[in-house]
Amino acid sequence: MAETEGPVGHITAIDGGIADVRFAEGKLPAIASRLVTLSEPEITIEVAALPAADTARGLVLDPAPELRLGLAVRDTGAPIRVPVGEDVLGRMFNLFGETIDGGPPLEEARRRPILRAPVPLSERRVEGELFETGIKAVDLLSPIERGGKAGLFGGAGVGKTVLITEMIHNMVAEYQGVSLFCGIGERSREAEELYRDMREAGVLDNTVMVFGQMNESPGVRFRVGHAALTMAEYFRDDRRRDVLVLIDNIFRFVQAGSEVSGLLGRIPSRVGYQPTLGTELAELEERICSTERGAMTSIQAVYVPADDFTDPAATHTFSHLSASIVLSRKKASEGLYPAIDPLQSFSKLLTPGAVSDRHYRIARAVRNTLAEYDDLKDIIAMLGFEELSEKDRATVRQARQIERFLTQPFFSTEAMTGQAGRFVTLEATLDSCERILAGEFSDRDEGAFYMIGGVDEIAGEGARDAS
Repeated sequence: MAETEGPVGHITAIDGGIADVRFAEGKLPAIASRLVTLSEPEITIEVAALPAADTARGLVLDPAPELRLGLAVRDTGAPIRVPVGEDVLGRMFNLFGETIDGGPPLEEARRRPILRAPVPLSERRVEGELFETGIKAVDLLSPIERGGKAGLFGGAGVGKTVLITEMIHNMVAEYQGVSLFCGIGERSREAEELYRDMREAGVLDNTVMVFGQMNESPGVRFRVGHAALTMAEYFRDDRRRDVLVLIDNIFRFVQAGSEVSGLLGRIPSRVGYQPTLGTELAELEERICSTERGAMTSIQAVYVPADDFTDPAATHTFSHLSASIVLSRKKASEGLYPAIDPLQSFSKLLTPGAVSDRHYRIARAVRNTLAEYDDLKDIIAMLGFEELSEKDRATVRQARQIERFLTQPFFSTEAMTGQAGRFVTLEATLDSCERILAGEFSDRDEGAFYMIGGVDEIAGEGARDAS
């Protein structure tokens, strides 16, 4: 789609990923406008500041050797635009709406600006319905709300991407709406593997993938989330379809914003983050919401630097979420995968009335049992298990059984582990936990509960182990 012809300026300064463009006629472009160089290949510059009456300062989004002083630059008169419509389904895009899957380009597709205002509060809708993932620890203790936002928090190497990949496998196959995956600052290898997996699973035709990879400029990583949401909003608002938005990784968006802020010479706030962190994150997160036309559910991986959950990037993200699933390095070191910390994870949906009374009661009992075990760990370490009272010993046994029961073999790791993945319904999870808490398996070895689906799987094997 041809852009509107606008005034032409010339590059007067280049500093890293920043370029100053002087417009002699004084007709300055608006902030966030897309400028393009009159060169081959075309280079995109997004206006970030207006430092003088005749100068626009912008981020060079796709730097090339052709970029030089004096190069002519044209104002397109609009922000970056991406294609929308049914044609984007099953395709993979970059920030500029260009296909990167080796297929034909979408030349004739309708395009929309990537920067759009969030839906007014008066038009939003709260769903309050549970979105089943088939992952025991998530559905039981941190249920995801249809139309809500869930975050997977964790440091490096604790399994965020594996967990989000498993959720894609479990939810997209059963999901009747459109799924949109947005990769922000992640590895190109993961993008390629995900594309291949979704094609083999037969769900690619209802999926859109948008990537701004870690080798691209900070401006691209900063804007690719907005591009993805523009495509998602089309399906929600125009096609009236439910949309599942998966983002990996929100921290890379914050990090890109920090790099952009540094390039523009802004003074950083505490811990080196940009002073506009809260506003920038809200501009992205507030676009993810449900309306009368359709529900938009989001699951986001959030890298936590140095496992510090007080880091500003993590704390600002927490405030936007309806469910937070915290991954623990200690659980991962013990081989308890998914390494979800049940005592730090929470969901606003896990309240009486929002979930069934049975679900709420069992989740509370599981959490209380695990919390009591956590309090007893120091006593066990100093005095030994045998010094505990009979009641406490029973609590510890149940807690250790529950800890191992909440592990689960994943479909996405079958090739590495050799174990077939399990999709466990919420009803099966509740039934299994209720039976463990009732003491039905007090004579079973805790190892029998490790990496299984429901407790029915250990009915015969557990008896043999005990004998």
